[in-house]
Amino acid sequence: MSKVSTIGYHYIVEASGCDPKILADPAKLKEILLKAAKIGKMDIRTVHFYRFSPTGVSGMVVVSESHVSIHTWPEEGYAAIDVYICGTKSEPEKTLEYILKEIGAEHAHITEIERGIKDNDEYTHSILTWDEIPGEEE
Repeated sequence: MSKVSTIGYHYIVEASGCDPKILADPAKLKEILLKAAKIGKMDIRTVHFYRFSPTGVSGMVVVSESHVSIHTWPEEGYAAIDVYICGTKSEPEKTLEYILKEIGAEHAHITEIERGIKDNDEYTHSILTWDEIPGEEE
């Protein structure tokens, strides 16, 4: 039996200037995250979305490689997005790119955490952070 690597990449995204109508719609967000997971070559296992009252949605797509999640504040045009992926066959950057485009994000602050780095008998992580304006080429 082959050993599975502990290394994973966790993308934490603060998305601003998003379309409030999309952020308030659990069915639309579910559609977006499911397609985003497929675009990122992830194997979908289970899905759950919940609409809060009076506003906001939390949604989770559990994939074989870990998860894709979103928590929204439509009244603020803000979404907190997480993509955590273990292994090397997925393309989480493509997943994030699609989500940000579809929710109409004007700005995204992204943190990438490389997790599960073994240091002797302990595990640690490394962090890289940057800002993006979705749709703008570098």
